[in-house]
Amino acid sequence: MRKVIISQRSVYYKYAEVEIEIPNGIECNDVHEHLIENEHLYQDEIDEAIYKSKYEFGFGLEHSGMDEQASESEWRFDIVGEQYGGHL
Repeated sequence: MRKVIISQRSVYYKYAEVEIEIPNGIECNDVHEHLIENEHLYQDEIDEAIYKSKYEFGFGLEHSGMDEQASESEWRFDIVGEQYGGHL
């Protein structure tokens, strides 16, 4: 008798998002820098949200703007009501 190894790789991910407020005077091009400098505004909230989220089967690339296929984790921001956002 010969032996055969059966393998399977299943990928699961968690997705979470939180909404925060930023001052009106910040230009779109400066939002990224503002978020990096003020991560205390969202860090605890996003940690809690990802902790509470359920595992989903797949890569998570179906969420808007999530497209870094080679990354194990991905962060981004999107300005509500505007067509502007990017990766953090």
